[in-house]
Amino acid sequence: MKKRVILIVLDSAGIGYLPDAADFGDVGANTFGNIYTKHGLNVPNMVSLGLANIPGSQMPHSDGPFRGAWCRLAERTHAKDTTSGHWEMAGLSMDVPFRTYPEGFPARIMDAFEQKIGRGTLGNTVASGTAIIQELGDEHVKTGKPIIYTSADSVFQIAAHEEVIPLPELYRICEIAREMLMGDDLVGRVIARPFLGSDGNYTRTENRKDFAVAPMKDTILDALVAEGLTTVGVGKIEDIFCNRGISVVDHTKNNAAGTLAAQRFIDSGEADFVFVNLVDTDMLYGHRNDVAGYAKALETFDAALPAMLSALKEGDILMVTADHGCDPTFPGTDHTREYIPLMIAGPGVKAGTDLGTRETFADIGATVYEYLTGKTWREGTSFLEEIL
Repeated sequence: MKKRVILIVLDSAGIGYLPDAADFGDVGANTFGNIYTKHGLNVPNMVSLGLANIPGSQMPHSDGPFRGAWCRLAERTHAKDTTSGHWEMAGLSMDVPFRTYPEGFPARIMDAFEQKIGRGTLGNTVASGTAIIQELGDEHVKTGKPIIYTSADSVFQIAAHEEVIPLPELYRICEIAREMLMGDDLVGRVIARPFLGSDGNYTRTENRKDFAVAPMKDTILDALVAEGLTTVGVGKIEDIFCNRGISVVDHTKNNAAGTLAAQRFIDSGEADFVFVNLVDTDMLYGHRNDVAGYAKALETFDAALPAMLSALKEGDILMVTADHGCDPTFPGTDHTREYIPLMIAGPGVKAGTDLGTRETFADIGATVYEYLTGKTWREGTSFLEEIL
């Protein structure tokens, strides 16, 4: 029997603030729960996988029938960003998190950056990406200076009009920033944020590109490839892992394409580990405080679940999770420090199993690794015996 795991990350779909959320100003954040209570959420298929019984969902407790197992997981890494979340679920937590710059980047960094790229810059502030391009877009078009901004997360974001700074040049500028922001100034991601438009009316395009750092140690992706297994990265997965441990790349740019890719790999029976990131919940709705849009995106994914579940083959395990929170009902537009939900299904999965609250996202990686190789991973505690 061929064994496969398909792991789908609903980007930012957290399920309640963590005990240390006060360190981040995130007490009260609950992406799933607050969307449900303040807007409403019709996700019957995720409920059949145990979503309503995960603490924080705020949904009425379900007595089944269930099609899967469930739990919630805490993040060991003291962070709330995409990179640390994905790395930890792939079996690599960080003792020292990436640096953040809540006051903007210091002059020593910006002066050196401007000298290297041969241009001045605009912004250098904490901002919403959609707001700052409206605020500074006209000046950028006039001067050719890229817009630099960050957030509560460890990011150095560079926004530029595609007709002012063409994509190849924007990506080159990002590579320069990536080389600089290492060591004591280590930033998790440098992100190219291209946009189009004119006269104060600008829209980001889908040509975003993330420049991450390579994981400091092997993740389960590296280890699976070393075992001769085939791994697939759908969405921005290969960016997050710097192309490490990825056999096949399908760089989808939105949820619709990512969901279709996941279905295609399930149907085909190909690969051993399929790692999918669905970015719209975070990028389009969480960061824009769009509660209705976020709810709709979750409902659209939920509607796609039955086809995935029915296509699972003997030996397949489907996992649906998140990487952090980004509560669209919460003040501000940043990620939120939350537990993540995990729902697990497959022909061999013991439906109705409540796995409780787990201490680290790395339990996901430990379980995937044990299932596919029969070996124990160095971090996390596998729950494989509890679900099979």
